[in-house]
Amino acid sequence: MKALRAFVAERDWGQFHSPENLAKSVAIEAGELLECFQWSPDTDVSRARDELADVLTYCLLLADRLGVDPNALVLEKLEQTRAKYPVERAYGRSTKYDQF
Repeated sequence: MKALRAFVAERDWGQFHSPENLAKSVAIEAGELLECFQWSPDTDVSRARDELADVLTYCLLLADRLGVDPNALVLEKLEQTRAKYPVERAYGRSTKYDQF
C-alpha cells in the first residue's frame, strides 16, 4: 500500500479516486481481464497478468479509500462463505448454497 499511495500522490491522482470512481475502474479493468479469455481458454498470460494487476491495484486503492484492511476483509468473507458452504455439503459441487 505504501508504494501505491506514493505512486498516486506523486501524480496527484487521489483527487480522482472517489470510492465510486475506483469501483468503476475495478469493473472496467475486470472486463479487460475477461477479454483476455473471450474467444479461447488459451490466453496471452503476460496480458492477463497486466490486467489482473490493474484489477488488484484498483481493489487495493478502493479498500484503502474505504479505510478497510484488504487482508482482514478477505478473511472475514472467507469465514462467511465457509459457513454457507460447509465441506460436507459443498465438496466437489458448484451449486449455490441455497440449492444443497
